[in-house]
Amino acid sequence: QVQLVESGGGLVQPGGSLRLSCAASGTGVGEKTMAWYRHPLGKQRELVARIDSIDRTIYANSVKGRFTISRDNAKNILYLQMNDLGPEDSAVYICALENPYHTYWGRGTRVSVSP
Repeated sequence: QVQLVESGGGLVQPGGSLRLSCAASGTGVGEKTMAWYRHPLGKQRELVARIDSIDRTIYANSVKGRFTISRDNAKNILYLQMNDLGPEDSAVYICALENPYHTYWGRGTRVSVSP
């Protein structure tokens, strides 16, 4: 059974940084397509970053240059490094494993950016 558990969210001031983690069990994270999504309050869920099976990455325009998606295959952890955070980044951040036949979702971790 695949499970994804996010951690690392919290309250941060504008301009601050956070690193989110997504610990996977029941699957390895290497050579898989994985992604971070976010769901701001009152808005639609959106793709933040994706890393594919050969480590190509894409980012939402709003986070390019500030966020970095990566993974530690030995530890089975997906990361999202978030720098220069602003209030617009406040959301529940959710990790996903995107198989061709099914997408597995974590339950999310909340990020609040506020003075």
